[in-house]
Amino acid sequence: MVEKDWLAKQFEQNRGHLRGVAYRMLGSLSEAEDAVQETWVRLNRSDANSIDNLGGWLTTVVSRVCLDMLRSRSSRREDSIEDNPIEIPAKDDTSIDPEQEAILAESVGIALMVLLNRLNPAERFAFVLHDLMDLPFDEIAPILGRTSTATRQLASRARRQVRGISHEAGAEFAQQREIVSSFLTALRAGDIEGLVQVLDPDLVVHIDKSAAATGVPAEIHGARNWAGNAVAFARHMRFFQPALVDGTVGILLAPRGRLTRVLRFTFTDGRITHLDVIADPERLRQLEIGMLEGSDG
Repeated sequence: MVEKDWLAKQFEQNRGHLRGVAYRMLGSLSEAEDAVQETWVRLNRSDANSIDNLGGWLTTVVSRVCLDMLRSRSSRREDSIEDNPIEIPAKDDTSIDPEQEAILAESVGIALMVLLNRLNPAERFAFVLHDLMDLPFDEIAPILGRTSTATRQLASRARRQVRGISHEAGAEFAQQREIVSSFLTALRAGDIEGLVQVLDPDLVVHIDKSAAATGVPAEIHGARNWAGNAVAFARHMRFFQPALVDGTVGILLAPRGRLTRVLRFTFTDGRITHLDVIADPERLRQLEIGMLEGSDG
């Protein structure tokens, strides 16, 4: 009993790390909790005395569990704790709080979570473990059943997708980032005048059918006309994050890392002249999205 208590204590000390690994792998807090739970189950089925590095062992096991879940999400096996006679250490809250998941997504980076969701299981696995968790390829490769060279190539391919198009730090690109930053600052503050300052007076806004609310036209002309209604977005501001969108600086709306809307801009003479509000799922899938270098995601 003393040994089990010690094991439970050691597991609890690693729980936060394991949840972080699993969340980055799966993009779902509920699935991440399932993966952590399964890792506890497997720990109790193992000979703990033969494990030299418990933290490393747990990371490897939760990674294997996540890989299995990624590969067979539609039909993955749901483990029942009733089938396991060993009591799983209690969590602070057994339910999944949407707010808790939102905070976790923000801590990882909203744009990063969106981009991770676009990778295939092997790419996501290699990228998360190497680039985000600093595991060497020699340790990742056996889990994937590939060579170290092949695993390195997977991570490299994922990295190119995540980081997006490579931009040199030119004046035009820097200006786009500054404009979008001012745009977001004004929007978050409900500052209509501040918003108008970064918009061309003859701004044209296109809103696709999936984004348009009842009674809102699909096209709006005039910076002030649009800015007066745009502050309604304020309640979603925490989920907005700048990112590369089709090669220029845009904005993603992704509550809990789920991409629901994109703002795509056209810039002319230091102002936003055209704004596309995109929410159609097929259009969102077709957009080329990438991380902005130096962004906090």
